[in-house]
Amino acid sequence: MPDEPSWPTFDGDEVDREPPTVQVRRPDPPTMRIPAPVPAKPVRVPPEPVPPHRPAPPTEIKSEPEPVPEPITEREEPPPPTRRRKRPFVLAAAALLVIALAGSAVIGTQRGWFDAAPVPTTAAPLPPAPVSLTMKGVGADGKAATAAGVRAVLAGPAANGLLAPLAGLVVDPATGTALWNQGETTPQTPASTIKVLTAAAALLALDHTSQFSTKVVRGAQPGAVVLVGGGDPTLSSRPAGETTVYPGAATIDDLAAQVRASGGQVTQVLYDVSRYAGPGAAPGWDPTDVQNGYVAPIEPVMLDGGRADPTKYDTPRTSTPAETAARALAQRLGVPAVAAGVAAPGAQVLGEVKSVPVDQLVENLMQISDNVLAETMAREVAKARGLEPSFAGAAQAVRDVLTEHGFDLSTSTIVDGSGLSPNDKVPAKLLADVLAAAAKPDASDPKTAKLRPLLTALPVAGGSGTLATRYEQWGAGGRGWVRAKTGTLTSVNSLAGVVVDVDGRLLVFAFMSLSAENNDKVRGALDEMAAALRTCGC
Repeated sequence: MPDEPSWPTFDGDEVDREPPTVQVRRPDPPTMRIPAPVPAKPVRVPPEPVPPHRPAPPTEIKSEPEPVPEPITEREEPPPPTRRRKRPFVLAAAALLVIALAGSAVIGTQRGWFDAAPVPTTAAPLPPAPVSLTMKGVGADGKAATAAGVRAVLAGPAANGLLAPLAGLVVDPATGTALWNQGETTPQTPASTIKVLTAAAALLALDHTSQFSTKVVRGAQPGAVVLVGGGDPTLSSRPAGETTVYPGAATIDDLAAQVRASGGQVTQVLYDVSRYAGPGAAPGWDPTDVQNGYVAPIEPVMLDGGRADPTKYDTPRTSTPAETAARALAQRLGVPAVAAGVAAPGAQVLGEVKSVPVDQLVENLMQISDNVLAETMAREVAKARGLEPSFAGAAQAVRDVLTEHGFDLSTSTIVDGSGLSPNDKVPAKLLADVLAAAAKPDASDPKTAKLRPLLTALPVAGGSGTLATRYEQWGAGGRGWVRAKTGTLTSVNSLAGVVVDVDGRLLVFAFMSLSAENNDKVRGALDEMAAALRTCGC
């Protein structure tokens, strides 16, 4: 009998997905991951052609359904206005459903390696009694793939004209051996796969358990209070217990309740954004990004990433996120006056709420490819490094952290942390090198141990995040076996992640295409390449 489908985990340094209501913290190993059921295939709306005399600026394509609270239709880019892709996040309740449907599964982790196995696609009869869970782990003793074998399985998919020009690299992280390569050292626009670098820098530079605070302190004038941004863009405008795109987010209601409980009459709310510096938008960003719902100006305090609707990924954003958050606080305190201000050093704290820990923020930004969260995390790395918390400072901080840990960024250009800017240029080799470091079988290396959560943060083919609705037709054989970060801008598509081949060997890949063909078809062709690696018994 074949092994039961299983879910990728790893030993010792594991970061768990979402709990039944928000998001699970890391349990003691061994543990188990179960993907969410694959949502129904959405309806595609054909893209409108871009007039040749008015080319659309590079923008990310919206193509995945929004699972919070219900799916929406899948869309291709409809310029103008251009659309950027945002990312669905897997709800824990769905994961629990798949646990039930999986019948028997299991946790039997092999020490020091990233365990991976397919997403269950068929339901077994429910047992009359609680099941004993078992899962086959991926070990470093699996038969090593050869360069000739990998070249053979990729020969057809890589030759697909839809992908030209194509660059990429496939690596065995257990040995560091390059098994397939093509233009892997040439820098090109990564789109959202640059979030692999942002997330890695955050995991290397920040304490995984640290949290970002949003505070209200007493103002200098009688009756004045100051809302102080602490770098948490996930603060929720919804009541406690109501879901937003950020599982486990603190609420503005809680903060307001603490201020009321502190006593004293509040007559004015000020907001302090001094934690960050510089402009709110990066070079190369499309001016319509805010109104089209892909990002908000980067400020250290905001509600729901600046979204008008906190349950949707792509929804119009406010152009004044800090002021909007202050007005929401003022409304709850019954105060009409709101203005910018700066908190006095050592001012009395009247209320404070905190984000989920850094490792969960990294997971969230990778799963749904959240641009605001990626940018704020990059700024927090800059602050931890003593650099200016601006776009320039954040980019330098990411470069510095990765360089100090042995990664070669000599040919890379980093402009932002999210990949919205077409000015970002990185080679496929850098993406593969970072993922290979996270995927080494020996987690005794401090760098690998810190980067481990990067792997479970990757969306699962046909199961979660930005890959939830992919691998339905193209690359269907990779469903559940491929975990990868996606990246899409106009005429830019990339995919970087890991896959387990049929011999039980974990492979790391990074594929980048600058094809001007239909984005959906190009993404499908990339999916076929990753799925082909799964078939490798080579």
